[in-house]
Amino acid sequence: MAGSPTVRRKRLSRRLKELREARGMTSEEATKKAGFSRGKLTRMERDEWTRPNPKDIATLLDVYKVADEGEREAYLALAKQARQRGWWVSYSDALGKGAYVGLETEASSIRTVEALLIPGLLQTEDYARAVVRASGVTDTDEIDRRVEARMLRKQVLARPDAPTFWAIVDEAALRKVTPDLADQLQHLLDVQRTNLRIQVLPDSMGPHAAMAGNFVVLDFPEDPSVVYLESAEDQLFLEDPVELRQYELLYGYVQSAALSVDDSRAFIQERLNAIT
Repeated sequence: MAGSPTVRRKRLSRRLKELREARGMTSEEATKKAGFSRGKLTRMERDEWTRPNPKDIATLLDVYKVADEGEREAYLALAKQARQRGWWVSYSDALGKGAYVGLETEASSIRTVEALLIPGLLQTEDYARAVVRASGVTDTDEIDRRVEARMLRKQVLARPDAPTFWAIVDEAALRKVTPDLADQLQHLLDVQRTNLRIQVLPDSMGPHAAMAGNFVVLDFPEDPSVVYLESAEDQLFLEDPVELRQYELLYGYVQSAALSVDDSRAFIQERLNAIT
């Protein structure tokens, strides 16, 4: 599996906090013994850093009295991996900090609920271009960059170790696919396989549990799950166990309200037939 520095950094942050707590030290005590500036350790433990400094990690290992060479090397190797740059860094103009893409890259399972758009990993180039234009972007070069970045994201589903991807899409998103973008609906039919499935939430179901907004649940082989929420202004990552359980329950409610995979395929096919 391709390693993601985003995931490695989050893992390092979590393990450093666990190590401090296991030693019975407060953040203030550890900061003082390490000779760090005020707030530095807190930022490290909250994953509010970009490129971890292995020297800082070594200092903390001394403070926490980690003497085993194998354990020390594991922490330092994790710090070095967390300092690497993902491919998305070169697309910061289109993807921002790329925090979500960094998580998406190493997820073992991605479950998404979308109300008005086809999920990004399932978008065709023409559909993605139409969505970017609709968002108000008019510069041709900027549109091209954003679409190119989105197409590169899709490579995660083409890998031999591709994550399981399960999308629940509201009928409203399908109805917004115009005749000139009919290939998008065909793509939704063609792309499905054992580990990639799509369910449709039909209008006939009436109100459903996810009407408050879209969300994505990402699971990882070695790390806690993350819930991702996005608005026009901000991105939010939820990691609290209580919040995770709430969204797991919410996803279950939405999935139970959606059509089966087979019925969803038939629904998409009917919509495709209607516009072609």
